[in-house]
Amino acid sequence: MPPLEALLGAAELWRPAARGASGWATAAALLLLLVAHLSVLLVRRRRRGRARLARQQEDAPAAPASPSPSSGSGSSSGSGSEGLVTEDDLRQLVGSLGVGARQPELEGWDPVIAKGNDAVSYKAWCERTADGTPRYLSVTTYEGCSAELLRDFYMDNEYRMEWDNTVIKHEQLQCDENSGIEIGRTVKKFPLLTPREYILAWRVWASDENSFYCLVKECEHSLAPIQRKFVRVRLLRSGWCIRKVPGRDACEITVLHHEDNGMNIEMAKLAFSKGIWNYICKMNNALRRYPQHRGPSISISTMRRLTKKFPQDLQINMDESNRCPVNTAAAVAPPTPSSGTSPCKQLGKKSSRETIASGLLLIGSIVCLSKGRSNLGAQLAMAFFLKKAFKQDKESGSSPRGRTDTTVPMQ
Repeated sequence: MPPLEALLGAAELWRPAARGASGWATAAALLLLLVAHLSVLLVRRRRRGRARLARQQEDAPAAPASPSPSSGSGSSSGSGSEGLVTEDDLRQLVGSLGVGARQPELEGWDPVIAKGNDAVSYKAWCERTADGTPRYLSVTTYEGCSAELLRDFYMDNEYRMEWDNTVIKHEQLQCDENSGIEIGRTVKKFPLLTPREYILAWRVWASDENSFYCLVKECEHSLAPIQRKFVRVRLLRSGWCIRKVPGRDACEITVLHHEDNGMNIEMAKLAFSKGIWNYICKMNNALRRYPQHRGPSISISTMRRLTKKFPQDLQINMDESNRCPVNTAAAVAPPTPSSGTSPCKQLGKKSSRETIASGLLLIGSIVCLSKGRSNLGAQLAMAFFLKKAFKQDKESGSSPRGRTDTTVPMQ
């Protein structure tokens, strides 16, 4: 980012202002320069988007074999989709989810939110991956709900388009009876952004304990060519486990989600932390209405037909782990006794204080400058403090663990 003096103009802007309306002229000039700066950023962002789309079109991998367009979506038995979602992926998912055994805070995950009411409760944690994109781990508990009902609700794409206003289109592209893999296309809209297009392959397993696992991965398909009016999402790995809560009339879903949809990372994290609880409440209301919904949709009929049995050897290993639970966070050092909170929480508090202080300093400085009554020395001092504030914000944003935009107080 260029020095603040360069953004705010030459020395003429900092001359002692005459009495009258020249203070407002200074404020107008500041506003004009800010608008110009934002316009430049917007133009650069659009150019990067066009370049990314061109690279996607050039580097698009060969799509798996699929039914011809004349045959519609339909089903297939030897379509070449068997390797998209494998049992090895399931084994990795089971280990990563660690249902009922994980302690995310001790493993270095940052707490995002923990809220609940009489019908639903939600907890989420976040960690930054090697490429900088966030990965989320969440546990949602629904009271008075069976695992089968929650599974059908999550997998009913037709019903989702009725209650989830971000989903504007979904279509089935292919299903493989042998492997149990289904491929579909979903288009989502987000405020002020180009709609995102997802080409996804997923597979569902049912265990002996009446638990259900699902793994979703991005892929390509010949029936879904790249379109300029959408941004094709190139990274989405999501998996979940739905199970009954022991000893209660409730069920829970544990989700591990990693996605890069091209949105600004900090903007996406902030949007998640501020909007996810409202989304969970909306989802819960739709879940309670689901039993009165019309008969099973195409998505549910296909999912029930394609669901595979949980691998027996993996089931045995899970049973042994349940009898002798292992703390997955044992290798992670706990916080020092002298500290009442974890290091990530201390960083969060410090970052929040610095952000608030910088914001107040920025507002106060602009107001002071707009009055047009300070001398040149005071105005130069204001410029120095403004530059320091921007520099502090930039430095705090570059720290991999220092950003706490998504971390809200645990309730």
